[in-house]
Amino acid sequence: MTRRIMHIDLDAFFVSVEQVLKPELRGKPVVVGGKPDRRGVVAAASYEARAYGVHSAMPLLTASRLCPQAIFIEGNYKRYQQASAKFMAILGDFSPYLEPMGID
Repeated sequence: MTRRIMHIDLDAFFVSVEQVLKPELRGKPVVVGGKPDRRGVVAAASYEARAYGVHSAMPLLTASRLCPQAIFIEGNYKRYQQASAKFMAILGDFSPYLEPMGID
């Protein structure tokens, strides 16, 4: 059998998890990381927020200036871990050889 290696990265994973749980967030600029009036950085940004220049690791205050209409959400790491575990279980149906490098 031929050996195959795949790299899978779930882009905007934290935002995607939030959008599954709250469908009303779909199609809107969403930023996961916290409230813009507090110190912190963007953990994930939806494609709609990215269109305004918002990106991961950006200070939340900067993100709010670039995209004032964005919906800012506190992250829920436990929720993201659970979603990641479900995804890894699906991948496990295809191969027992998985090497996770991160949550997404």
